[in-house]
Amino acid sequence: MTDKYAVIGNPIGFTKSPTIHMAFARQTGQDIDYGVILGPVGGFAGRIDEFRREDARGVNVTAPFKLDAFAYATDRSESAQLAGAANCLKFEGARVHAENFDGIGLTHDITVNLGVPMRGKRVLLLGAGGAARGAMLPFLREKPSELVLVNRTLSKAVKLAEAVTAAGNVMVCGYGELADLPGRHFDLVINATSASLRGEMPPVPPNAFRGASLAYELAYGKGLTPFLKAAKAQDVAQLSDGVGMLVEQAAESFAWWRGVRPETASLIGQLTIPLT
Repeated sequence: MTDKYAVIGNPIGFTKSPTIHMAFARQTGQDIDYGVILGPVGGFAGRIDEFRREDARGVNVTAPFKLDAFAYATDRSESAQLAGAANCLKFEGARVHAENFDGIGLTHDITVNLGVPMRGKRVLLLGAGGAARGAMLPFLREKPSELVLVNRTLSKAVKLAEAVTAAGNVMVCGYGELADLPGRHFDLVINATSASLRGEMPPVPPNAFRGASLAYELAYGKGLTPFLKAAKAQDVAQLSDGVGMLVEQAAESFAWWRGVRPETASLIGQLTIPLT
């Protein structure tokens, strides 16, 4: 019997999830059907109830429903609880399990696919929204020498840092304070803000990129965003967008659902657009 999965979002026409998951299914010999659901804003729970009545096994969740998915679940992982959001649900009878694989996928892409270690490095993370929340625990588990979290609303960043105190220390500051930090040097600079989706540059000073080995943009398929252009102007050694994160978090979802983790490198290569 073919098992049913889908991705739900609004808008959803841009999604690459069916391409990714069906490629994983062919690679691993799994019998699945993976569809696309345009979810009604304000009607997430009802649409998922309907999908479950079709004997569905799980869904990936994208904007604007990650908070709805978290609320809908009966069981929530540590990563989902920290993020306060879920990007993947698994259905087991009356139980709905929630996970957030965004941070795990991002960390795997940086440390394994790109070959840039975080251990002992100074990491600058821009933004304190859902993407950053999902990244905090996986980042801290890599044991960076310093993790600096910058956000326009300082109280939001402080609250996030306090939530991960047991896993490690996080320095918090606003963009205006960034230029005055001791050392003012970072090995990795990661943009988890939504600025690039609007074609804007987060207000990070150019010297934050100086000497960095990697500038990572979570947005994908947009070429050289203002963030990556600024990093390139400062001669950052390596630039990357978030296509690898997209594929890696999908692989984590697939493995959670199906019990087998697919190979990702070839698919990342197929989906990568040159940063020019």
